Amino acid sequence: MNRALDWLRQAERDLRQAETSRREGLHEWACFAAQQAAEKAVKALHLHYGQDAWGHVVAKLLEDLPAEITIPPDLIDKARVLDTFYIPTRYPNGFSEGASYEHYGALQSEEAIRYAREVVEFARSQMA
Repeated sequence: MNRALDWLRQAERDLRQAETSRREGLHEWACFAAQQAAEKAVKALHLHYGQDAWGHVVAKLLEDLPAEITIPPDLIDKARVLDTFYIPTRYPNGFSEGASYEHYGALQSEEAIRYAREVVEFARSQMA
């Protein structure tokens, strides 16, 4: 059984969580949830094409998609931005000082959500 749609639906829910966290001022969680949305969306696309995908680096997951998929060039760069939110958003030792939340604000969470939405929409369009 192919679970690609389950992964895509979870990606969409993670994106909604990112938006909720942003509205609540939890910008570090918004950034992390956005990264998770993008990661799960690309994994859904891999599953859609009958591939397994492992790891958490969204840019690499995009690069490892089948060659017949045309990836917009800037999408990989946006994925690289999202990749920076995987660990330091959650762990205080991701920075030389201060709690994780002190390093993220509205600017970062807005960008993260916008980029994640582009990745999710790309995956959805390829699976249609």
